[in-house]
Amino acid sequence: MSKQQKVVLAFSGGLDTTYCTIYLKELGYEVHTVSVNTGGFDADELKELEEKSKALGGVSHLNIDATEEFYQKSIKYLIAGNVLKNNTYPLSVSAERVFQATAIANHAIKIGADAIAHGSTGAGNDQVRFDMIFNILCPEKGIITPIRDNKLSREEEIQYLIDHGVSGNWEKALYSVNQGLWGTSVGGKETLTSNEYLAEEAFPSQLKQEQPKEVSVTFEKGEPVAFNGEKMAPVACIEALNAVASAYAIGRDIHVGDTIIGIKGRVGFEAAAPVILIKAHHTLEKHVLTKNQLTIKDQLSITYGNLLHEGHYLDPIMRDIEQFYESTQEYVSGTVKIQLAPYRFYIIGVESAHDLMQSTFGKYGEMNNSWSGEDVKGFSKIFGNQNMIYHKVHQTDG
Repeated sequence: MSKQQKVVLAFSGGLDTTYCTIYLKELGYEVHTVSVNTGGFDADELKELEEKSKALGGVSHLNIDATEEFYQKSIKYLIAGNVLKNNTYPLSVSAERVFQATAIANHAIKIGADAIAHGSTGAGNDQVRFDMIFNILCPEKGIITPIRDNKLSREEEIQYLIDHGVSGNWEKALYSVNQGLWGTSVGGKETLTSNEYLAEEAFPSQLKQEQPKEVSVTFEKGEPVAFNGEKMAPVACIEALNAVASAYAIGRDIHVGDTIIGIKGRVGFEAAAPVILIKAHHTLEKHVLTKNQLTIKDQLSITYGNLLHEGHYLDPIMRDIEQFYESTQEYVSGTVKIQLAPYRFYIIGVESAHDLMQSTFGKYGEMNNSWSGEDVKGFSKIFGNQNMIYHKVHQTDG
């Protein structure tokens, strides 16, 4: 390079991004590292990342806290939409990648970087998510992906670092763990094949509580605003629920799905708070929304979840769906009671001023207060009229 150029590197401190830091320096770049916290790092871990970047020769390091933004611009709508990918996965990792990539792109623009780098391999979804956001927000900046471009094995990365005097414990862990506010993914070993479930010790949260416990979550316009009667901000409510529920080893499963790059993939996860909140919210909705609202929401949930999973957060259709969600949440307020037990939970019931299941209109299977038997006779005849005509017309067929 004729002059030293700036590169912003998405930095996690692991083997891949450690390699990238040294490699980019060797190419002559001025390396500026960035770590984006979406609820997975504590203060000590963030400080350690900054110190590690400096030790590797990073010119600067920035820790960006995007947790609140992640909630306001994504999690809020994942709850509103009751989004579970393939009816299983709460998008624990795929949802947060967009916000990490966006924060990195904005920082690269701010400091006038010439390029952005990340440590994705060529075998996963993240490479597409990161590249796509960078291409949308700052298409003039180059994208450098040393691990993908050089088709490196883990062993080759380790040898490279040893040759450059970088020490570290690079023994490959049995599992790759990614933690954030909306859940923790667990990959490796059993998830690489189709026929095994993750070992108990693979999950970060182990069973600590065996005595069943009743808890409650209060929603206001679709957002969690209180836990066990104590008012708190939604992020704090998610964290409080997760701290209690994860001790019961709740929210574990394995997601099987189609990756962006066209192959099938398996990933384990534990997401106690997300799974419970989606179930609790959906139950409350069944009490306060109309049949057609629920039907359309179910259909849009699949679209919204698929688009977010594949990194299409910036597509304007996402804002359109979110506005629909906002409208539907007007009366989604009330308290949901939940029973926790080892490895499971269930919804006890809901209390809401907007409950459409009010006994003044009738009790299902027992008593009606708003119509007569004659009303039902006429309604039933008209309700099935088209099918009656069809069978009359075709009664001699076959």
